[in-house]
Amino acid sequence: MNRPLDHGEIDVTRTAPHNVEIEQQLLGAILVNNEAFYRVSDFLKVEHLFIEPHQRIYDIAGKLIRSGKVATPLTVKTFFGQGETIADLAVIEYLGRLAANATTIINAEDYGRALFDLALRRSLITIGEDMVNEAFDAPPETTPRHQIETVERRLYELAETGRFDKGFVPFSDALKDAIDMAGAAYDRAGGLSGIATGLSDLDRLLGGLQRSDLVILAGRPAMGKTSLATNIGFAVARNWRSSVENGVTKTVDGGIVGFFSLEMSSEQLATRILAEQSGISSSHIRRGNIDENQFADLVEAAKAMQTLPFHIDQTGGLTIGQLAARARRLKRQKGLDLLIVDYLQLLSGSGKRASDSRVNEITEITTGLKALAKELQVPVLALSQLSRQVEQREDKRPQLADLRESGSIEQDADVVLFVYREEYYLQSRKPAEGTQEFFEWEAKMEALHGVAEVIIGKQRHGPTGTVKLHFDAEVTRFSNLAPQEAGF
Repeated sequence: MNRPLDHGEIDVTRTAPHNVEIEQQLLGAILVNNEAFYRVSDFLKVEHLFIEPHQRIYDIAGKLIRSGKVATPLTVKTFFGQGETIADLAVIEYLGRLAANATTIINAEDYGRALFDLALRRSLITIGEDMVNEAFDAPPETTPRHQIETVERRLYELAETGRFDKGFVPFSDALKDAIDMAGAAYDRAGGLSGIATGLSDLDRLLGGLQRSDLVILAGRPAMGKTSLATNIGFAVARNWRSSVENGVTKTVDGGIVGFFSLEMSSEQLATRILAEQSGISSSHIRRGNIDENQFADLVEAAKAMQTLPFHIDQTGGLTIGQLAARARRLKRQKGLDLLIVDYLQLLSGSGKRASDSRVNEITEITTGLKALAKELQVPVLALSQLSRQVEQREDKRPQLADLRESGSIEQDADVVLFVYREEYYLQSRKPAEGTQEFFEWEAKMEALHGVAEVIIGKQRHGPTGTVKLHFDAEVTRFSNLAPQEAGF
């Protein structure tokens, strides 16, 4: 015996969202005036229409119009088979009725957007159905975490396709956008087109960290890669300013930072930042070797940092897919302007690529990071280890060829930065005290004390070169050198 559905049940007989009348009105407008097609063709695809014959009509009309021909009921009809019918009508009769009942092409774009939105809703239903079916019938090798990441990726892709592209714009509009960008750069710290790193000499060559760029920060162990990345990330978060336009929060300066710490725990990372901001050695903080005044300074520094938009993910062993899913989630929930990955050799590829070779796996990782930068429209700063061959050379300044395990790192990166501290290598070559070599070594050590170099080995949109910075190893802090120290 049939019974009415309760409100809590799902009506499985419901038809997917669609609107036959709007599809007919749009197709009719196109057949009457082909200009209507160009008002919707940038965003409305064949699969966005629900009725199969309507998809065929739209596809045929589009191909005719794009090839410079006229799409009318008569020309479209020739591409249907003899004797075919639509809604129990002969094809020519159906097409004629579409044209006869068409409204003005002024409504074409609105109709197209309405159909696009209905198609998005149908896609949401498909994703939901697939999620349920896969959860019921998942094969043994598919984990729930993998399914969640897949659904998140599909939802994010669907959200991105919901943005209507502008296509061609008048030059006057392009000029306005250029002036707006210049005005934003003028208001931003340092007058930069990108996000300021907090290191003015580095920003001078880079123009800041640019949206959609993959920036590789490489160096041998103990050079200070993580410290530099942490300093940059904290400076960006500290300078964050936002405004609200039409109910949407927009970053004006600085940015919201996501930091994937694959090597250190969030506590260790926070200790480094506390040391940098308070001026108290991180080793003293860890051992509790501080006095009452220093502890008060730590508390004040911690209070000042509590509200900063700096988000840390300390999960180890992430795949590039998992990292991308978490980055998308952070942007959707909190916002995101800069993503830092410490470091890329600790990521793994998908199961299939990981079982190939490490070179192929690194290629997948760097390609994935570059794609993520473009997808999220944020700079991705990824740290990388250098190969041991650096240690075999007399001049240990790193080069592009030293990037470890794969040429794809250099190929996919928009910017490659190397951190180098000659002081680190020189201190291990101390001569016998009292000798002439010792006095020369001592003078050189004094000149190099606290000096670090950031070598711009590649920059797709700007110059290469070397920037000298001051590095305080006690508090793991990079800062600008005084002009005389930098050699200006």
